[in-house]
Amino acid sequence: MRFVIQRVTNANVTVDGNVTGEISKGFLVLIGVSDDDTKEIADKMIKKLIGMRIFEDENGKMNLSILDTNGSILSISQFTLYANAKEGRRPSFVEAMNPKDASVLYDKFNEKLKSMIHTETGIFGADMKVEIYNDGPVTIMLDSKELFK
Repeated sequence: MRFVIQRVTNANVTVDGNVTGEISKGFLVLIGVSDDDTKEIADKMIKKLIGMRIFEDENGKMNLSILDTNGSILSISQFTLYANAKEGRRPSFVEAMNPKDASVLYDKFNEKLKSMIHTETGIFGADMKVEIYNDGPVTIMLDSKELFK
């Protein structure tokens, strides 16, 4: 799994002009799923995500997690995080999990996340418009293949 985590003051996602998810302070997380990903990897990535200490404490040091700040998460599926542009000008997405299986894993991921923290989502496979107000800016990338070798 690949995440692009952006610390935000607020964010929303719309599909066909309708807001499907909206948060204030928290994380916008773009989530890519690969063929190698499993529920166990998703669980490890959730633990890593909610434990990331990238919110400032009273001394201005990034020392607080999203749980410490009562933040929320806006989860957006993003298969293009597995784009491979090594050859040619048109990226390949062969590393991304097929949409049917990716949708199932993404839904399980969000269900577990929702049991731990307020989580909003986009719609898997939809043409989404995402609006964010990046706080900092702070943007962190996580890749399960690098984290859990």
